[in-house]
Order: sequence, then C-alpha cells, then structure tokens
Amino acid sequence: MTGCSEAGVPYPPKTAGESRVTMSHMMQPQDANPAGIVHGGVVMKHIDDAAGVVALRHTRCNVVTASIDRLDFHNPAFIGNLLSLKASLNLVGSTSMEVGVRVETEDLKTGEVRHTASAYLTFVALDDTFRPRPVPPLLLETDEERRRNRQAQARRRVRLAEKTRETSCRTDPEACHAPQE
Repeated sequence: MTGCSEAGVPYPPKTAGESRVTMSHMMQPQDANPAGIVHGGVVMKHIDDAAGVVALRHTRCNVVTASIDRLDFHNPAFIGNLLSLKASLNLVGSTSMEVGVRVETEDLKTGEVRHTASAYLTFVALDDTFRPRPVPPLLLETDEERRRNRQAQARRRVRLAEKTRETSCRTDPEACHAPQE
C-alpha cells in the first residue's frame, strides 16, 4: 500500500517488522560539548528521527511527535562513537502509535557497545488538513512484541490518567492539592 488510505477505507493490519528501523550516525565534534561528550539534545533529535521513520513506515502518512513518554540516559556517547538507534512500534491506537527506541554506542576502536539511552514516543498520523486520521492496526507476531504491547498499554493508561489530572488542575486548582493514589 502506498500513501494514506482514503477516508472510510479500513487499513489492513501491519506487523511491527514492516516498520522497524535501525539507523546509525557517527558522532562528530559539532555533536558534543568541549569534553567530547555528545549533547543529550543531539541524541534526542536522532531518537525522534528514528521513531518518526517507524511511524511513517507504518502509516505511509504524515506523522507528528505528540509526546515523549520516557527518555532515560544510561551511558554517555563520545565524539567518534557510532550511535545506533533501534526503533520499533509497540502499540497502535486509533490515530496514534507508541514507538520504542533503544540507543547504543559503539567505540569503533575497541568494539565495545554500550546501552546509551531508551525512549518511548507517541506519534499521531495526520490527514491532508493536518487533522488526526486512523492508522493501520498492529499485528503482534512474537511473545516479545506482545510483552512490549502490554507494557505500552500500561504506559498509555498512566499517560491518559496524568492528562486527565492536568486538565482537572486547570479547571479546578484545588483538585491539584488532593493526594494522589
């Protein structure tokens, strides 16, 4: 299938493997601070790019980043390291998708590979008028994909509960002072 499906035409399910991507980038001096450590913002941009490719591959439509649910840095990346990003679809809603990204760095001189960062991003598919549009369902094939999907559903429940609480706080500031369960 190429391009977005027409309104009202259901999408056939797609597998996570159809959109999965691995992207690699050599870290250069302009990517780093004076100590040679790659800026977190550079890593974040590459994470967003890799996740965006996954969302675009899955939908074949325009997509935008709606949120970054988690971004955890584990180890630094340095000038000269190869930054590799492995991105895969975890969950699909009606118009949105969660993409997980694992970032690793390889010291090309020693071959040492370290887990650098992990992130979960939510993307929304857009139609030609920039309104949310339906996305293809996700067909889960492996136990690993089912586990990732269950974990993504739990993160989604937390995100939605936080969003509800934030809305409540805006409309009723006293609700923000109530103890959380």
